[in-house]
Amino acid sequence: MSKSLPYSMKDVHYDNAKFRHRSLFKVITQTLLTSNMRRECLSCSTGKFLGLLMIFGLACLMLTHTNKAHSVSDGLAKGIGTNEEHEEVTDVGIRFKKLFRRAPRLPPRLSPDEKIIHRNFTGKLNEPNVEEQWKARQQNVKDAFTHAWSGYKKFAMGYDELMPVSRLGVDGLGGLGATVVDALDTAMIMGLDEVVSEAGSWIESHLLDRIRQKGQVNLFETTIRVLGGLLSAYHLSGGEQGMTLAQKGPKPTIYLDIAKNLADRLLSAFTSSPTAIPFSDVVLRDSSAHSAPDGLSSTSEVSTLQLEFNYLSAISGDPKYRTEGMKVLAHLKTLPKTEGLVPIYISPHSGEFSGENIRLGSRGDSYYEYLIKVWLQLRDTQDGNFTYLHDMYEEAMRGVKHMLVQKSIPSELVFVGELPVGPKGYLSPKMDHLVCFLPGTLALGATKGLTKEKAMKDNLLTFEDLENLKLAEDLTKTCFEMYSVTSTGLAPEIAYFRTKDYFESGLDGGNKSSEYVNDIIIKHADRHNLLRPETVESLFVLYRITQDPKYALLVL
Repeated sequence: MSKSLPYSMKDVHYDNAKFRHRSLFKVITQTLLTSNMRRECLSCSTGKFLGLLMIFGLACLMLTHTNKAHSVSDGLAKGIGTNEEHEEVTDVGIRFKKLFRRAPRLPPRLSPDEKIIHRNFTGKLNEPNVEEQWKARQQNVKDAFTHAWSGYKKFAMGYDELMPVSRLGVDGLGGLGATVVDALDTAMIMGLDEVVSEAGSWIESHLLDRIRQKGQVNLFETTIRVLGGLLSAYHLSGGEQGMTLAQKGPKPTIYLDIAKNLADRLLSAFTSSPTAIPFSDVVLRDSSAHSAPDGLSSTSEVSTLQLEFNYLSAISGDPKYRTEGMKVLAHLKTLPKTEGLVPIYISPHSGEFSGENIRLGSRGDSYYEYLIKVWLQLRDTQDGNFTYLHDMYEEAMRGVKHMLVQKSIPSELVFVGELPVGPKGYLSPKMDHLVCFLPGTLALGATKGLTKEKAMKDNLLTFEDLENLKLAEDLTKTCFEMYSVTSTGLAPEIAYFRTKDYFESGLDGGNKSSEYVNDIIIKHADRHNLLRPETVESLFVLYRITQDPKYALLVL
């Protein structure tokens, strides 16, 4: 159990009170009566004399200032005061007030890029037309979604993906119409009834037949995109409340019934495996499963199924989905780790990790993400003790900070490197865009989903939590700079960071005005963007937790 901070709200009140207005009387009395100087000075006759002299001098100055001010005010009221007299007295008053003016409460200092963002719009509620500006930005996002959906519907409806240049549809994720299912909950959130109707109707008419007829699919991809999309649609359409909230599309039970049919077939990946680690591939039409050609599963893939399977058990009343999913994490708990860090491959045949490659990029990323998210999902349930998930998460984050976090040169961007040959080998300054899930995960783990203000007020944060929250903000900046350092404003799939041990010239992002153009190295093979959501999700989580509008502005 985390210990609370070793200070109380009195310390917070003290910090907030440091710049509050204090009267002249309080300034003098607190200085003379509470300081060590009082004991030292008043212990001698000279100190007593100087103290009395200072008090009388201040009193005379105030009386003189008051009398002059009154005389000028009276003169002005009678129409006989001169400009010279007014200027003289005003000048005395201003100089006197400067002696005891309160210290200004300065805003936080902004970096150059933040100054640009805040120059025209800060997002503060007292800013004129702020609501209209936010609504305009919101509408821009909806317009972008509608544009993408209309192109997909016209050229590739029912296919997994659209190739925008050739305008052809392709089935790269098993042929279950991944884009239709994955886009549905977004359309519901945006209130796009027409899209909800189109996507929902396609799912009701075609998806179940696809599931029954299709061949091999990847367990992980199908779970997070298709099963997750169906469950989100069920939730957002009011299924849990026993009502239909969506104005368009099928009833919530349609989504749930299809989700159960799909999940029953995916369960074969678990039940066919000789260990608690599921096979990577499932043949849907006959509910069979097998391992990948190399016999291995990705660590991230086997540990990124539990949110969906747990939720399906909760809404269906059938515990089998959660039982199989949680067996994986319970088994991973028993395996040896290096400061909480794990290799990126695991064998479903032996149940052991394979190789020594440690990274938070591809094949490793969401193992760490789901530890804290699954713990948050299950921590209030009465039928199990899942504190081991939080313990594994905290140990892993300590390992990340100790073994993987470094700073670039010359501008000291914080990044997360890799250990390609294991914990005893060299640290590669390579950071996948996928690693940008980590800032949001760290923030979520620090406050347990509460706002920072609420967590601080309730004295819930440890120093380690505050340290993780600071790291989250530093890494969010790095992820944003991976975009802004390029000439297109799009981040690469992979970035390298300049260190004292690594540098390649001629491989900057192209934006010569960026402060970090010499810190980030982008190799030619990595100069593509797959529209990954990790950075945007972290910005969203940081915005919700810190309530700092800059994170919302960075998204837009």
